[in-house]
Amino acid sequence: MKTLYLDCFSGISGDMTIGALLDLGADYSVLERDIAKLNIESEYKLKTYNVVKQGVSATKFDVLLTHEEEHHHDYGHDHSHDHDHNHGHEHDHSHDHVHGHHHGHDHDHSHDHHHRHYTDIVDMINRAELNENVTKMALSVFEKIGRAEAKIHNMPFEKVHFHEVGAVDSIVDIVGACILIDSLNVTRIVSSPVPVGNGRIRIAHGIYPVPAPATLELLKGIPIQETAIKGEVTTPTGGGILAALANDFGPMPSFVVESVGYGAGTKDFPDHPNVLRAVLGS
Repeated sequence: MKTLYLDCFSGISGDMTIGALLDLGADYSVLERDIAKLNIESEYKLKTYNVVKQGVSATKFDVLLTHEEEHHHDYGHDHSHDHDHNHGHEHDHSHDHVHGHHHGHDHDHSHDHHHRHYTDIVDMINRAELNENVTKMALSVFEKIGRAEAKIHNMPFEKVHFHEVGAVDSIVDIVGACILIDSLNVTRIVSSPVPVGNGRIRIAHGIYPVPAPATLELLKGIPIQETAIKGEVTTPTGGGILAALANDFGPMPSFVVESVGYGAGTKDFPDHPNVLRAVLGS
């Protein structure tokens, strides 16, 4: 039995999950090959590179949107490994997820691009000819997020319009995480309690306390932790992955550790590395 332990001491997002899984040894070529089956390759290219967060080496995973205006960010490291898919021009765009605000992982979706309904995403995944396990996991994550959004907005979940989680980078993050989990032959996922940050954030509907409504709805039944970090450190994408795929929550289980990986968030915090630690064992 392969167990994956997600140590979310600095929160969790989709890109941090993929970075951590790649860092512990998942095959990038499998991710690249299977993500292409979604048939949205013209909208993105993928990039992974090494960063150092408070002394901890970690893998940063980015989805670069090919039609975005160019944004420049100084990551402070010259360790870029650019997997260029020849889908447009190079954009150094900060990769991100949900709510149109800045939080602990700098995922800004204030731009307006390719937002999709829940049913559009289900059709996309079902048409992609991914293996049965990947398809099942990915649909489960999107259903969790869809039902949370539907409850918050008091509407049938089949009619939910994903403003941010329906964007290309979040779709790639969620489906990509499922692809890599499957490729590692993981049979059980355990997560630490989940920090959510604090303070207030601006989302599409105004200013809300952290965690945002959809994130908190997703984390029902999951142990959360108080943290002094200002802003949102667990995104709805990360929360959806945990809500749908984690089998248990608590301390690291007793197992034989086989590999350890670190997936980087974007921001730097003064008192701890902004990374997600993934531990694979049996």
